[in-house]
Amino acid sequence: MDLTQGSAKIKNARAKKMMLWFGIVSLIMGFAGWTSAYIVSSKRKDWLETVELPQLFWYSSIVIILSSVTYVVAKMAIKKGNNGLTTIGLLATLILGVTFIVLQFLGFNEMISDYGYRFTGPTSNIKMSFIYLIAFVHIIHVAAGIISLLSVIVSHLKGRYSKEDYLGLDLGATFWHFLDFLWIYLVLFMYFVK
Repeated sequence: MDLTQGSAKIKNARAKKMMLWFGIVSLIMGFAGWTSAYIVSSKRKDWLETVELPQLFWYSSIVIILSSVTYVVAKMAIKKGNNGLTTIGLLATLILGVTFIVLQFLGFNEMISDYGYRFTGPTSNIKMSFIYLIAFVHIIHVAAGIISLLSVIVSHLKGRYSKEDYLGLDLGATFWHFLDFLWIYLVLFMYFVK
């Protein structure tokens, strides 16, 4: 198939999807670098093997998985022309996304109260600093996902999407699902790489 064929609308959609995937690949490379540094640093003598991840990180993992489910519901609903269910799915995703971030910060507080480790300073440790860094950088990207989601919600409420044309919602969902899978990978990585 010739990629130059198709209407301007199809070409525009293809270009936007390609740009999104370029961004996602860039993020994968960044997180691959941080997780590689984590592995290399785990060979240090001052690496703490006994420190466990905060329990709230596991709860936040469930929340972000549920948020992907609600985004899928919204996408399926718009494909069927069910605007009401689309709105419910998008708003549920927003609430779950914000809940994920809150649980992450509460998880940071759990690390301080249970272990006394902070990101930097005399009570820090290289392993805990990596956990803070990796989780916080992911939080920043979830915040970007929430901004994207807010844009999708506004566009939806203004009637810009239909069962024939929902590119913005589709792109937003793709990014959101990537963030979901990325967190699951990160939390499992930090759990298993001692």
